[in-house]
Amino acid sequence: MIDLSVIIVSYNAREDLERCLASLRENGASVHHEVLVVDNGSTDGSAEAARQSSDVRLIETGTNLGFAAANNQGIRSSAGELLLLLNNDTIVPRGALDRLVAVIRARPDVAVVGPRLVNGRGEAELSFGRMITPINELRQRRLVRGLDRRVRRIAERIESMTRQEQYPDWVSGACLLVRRTDAEAVGLLDERFFMYTEDVDFCAAIRGRGRKILFTPAVEVVHLRGRSAATAPEATRTAYRNSHLAFYEKHHPRLAPVVRLYRQVAERAGNLTGKSK
Repeated sequence: MIDLSVIIVSYNAREDLERCLASLRENGASVHHEVLVVDNGSTDGSAEAARQSSDVRLIETGTNLGFAAANNQGIRSSAGELLLLLNNDTIVPRGALDRLVAVIRARPDVAVVGPRLVNGRGEAELSFGRMITPINELRQRRLVRGLDRRVRRIAERIESMTRQEQYPDWVSGACLLVRRTDAEAVGLLDERFFMYTEDVDFCAAIRGRGRKILFTPAVEVVHLRGRSAATAPEATRTAYRNSHLAFYEKHHPRLAPVVRLYRQVAERAGNLTGKSK
């Protein structure tokens, strides 16, 4: 039996995919594992790059299905007891996969584990949080924006937060390890989320069954954020807006009309000023 299936969704980010796959070849897990790349209709040769790796199984969707649907295809085609959803813009250090597997196997009450994510300079990313609500979103955005602007006190706060093991409501889908039994029990990822918020929704569904989400600082993975999104910024913004609204319609239906109205007002203001919101 395969212990671990690593599933990488790729879209027009060949250089990042090649780097990610190279890190897996050099630093892969000692447990019996497989690597699957789900190519979402890339036009930059990403599929060819994956095909050149003899230790990678390639699934070509032929079109951009979105993050959730593509991951689901990978999951259904895989055989591992554990599933690692891994972004193509990550670099996996030596021993990281084995440590992640060891952490989840030592905690039977834990369904999902997320590692500490850092950027190329080794600076911590805020890769976990509370359930999405208006107040929690404001708090999270304030921290993320401060980190992006390299505000020292916020960077220090996030550095401290990410050094502590904890049970958040969600961990980032950029590197998310989940037991197959738990993933299948909730029907895999909800495909109404094309891109963004699908990881928060997935973790919420798993927590709804009484299972735990764990963030561990004992494992560190490099995340070079936003490379695929940078190739199509307007499409990415649209996908985020649609997924964000879909999240509120599913989890906070009374607030969804307010979110929809806010989006409409922001878009009109953007059109009047010639700026995209």
